[in-house]
Amino acid sequence: MSQGSEQGTLFVISAPSGAGKTSLVSAMLKADARLGVSISHTTRTMRVGEQDGVNYHFVARETFEAMIGRGEFLEHADVFGNYYGTSQVWVRETLATGQDVILEIDWQGAEQVRRLIPECVSVFIVPPSAAVLRERLTGRGTDAAEVVERRLAEAADECAHAAEFDYLVVNDNFDVALADLLAIVRSQRLRMPVQQARHGDLLSALSANR
Repeated sequence: MSQGSEQGTLFVISAPSGAGKTSLVSAMLKADARLGVSISHTTRTMRVGEQDGVNYHFVARETFEAMIGRGEFLEHADVFGNYYGTSQVWVRETLATGQDVILEIDWQGAEQVRRLIPECVSVFIVPPSAAVLRERLTGRGTDAAEVVERRLAEAADECAHAAEFDYLVVNDNFDVALADLLAIVRSQRLRMPVQQARHGDLLSALSANR
């Protein structure tokens, strides 16, 4: 089995807040050992229960801006006064080992990534309705009413860009949505260029006696 030139796939997953993206990605990682997730850098303060290098790479603003200057990020954004970014070196090096990588980012970050890695596979996750989204956001009980309204407005803006993605997954039933996401991953691994890299010797041997 020839694996020397096998390249992993970058899966870019976006969704409005409340669509269930984080829970779905966590379940994907548990279900498929060949999937890894990119850990973003951020300048925001570490929250209780978070760990540096597990939830995020927490860095000073000056450090982050220096990294921007050196072109170290695949994508980055300033969100409510805090920077978030994805290490370009880590992603490319990990993909080069044949490992598939999931990148959880918003539509603007996805747009940046598509420009640098056009072969990435992008997926947008939505809730089954606006009413369900509101119910999920208010059901958290952690956000004030004005924060919920802001998130709903942001969700409308995010969903306006859904058609820019390769796949759309509706998270009405969690298990079905998870199966859909894993099916997308599996289908990408079965594409001919990927299979040729993985099974080049086999294909050569099978066609040797023509």
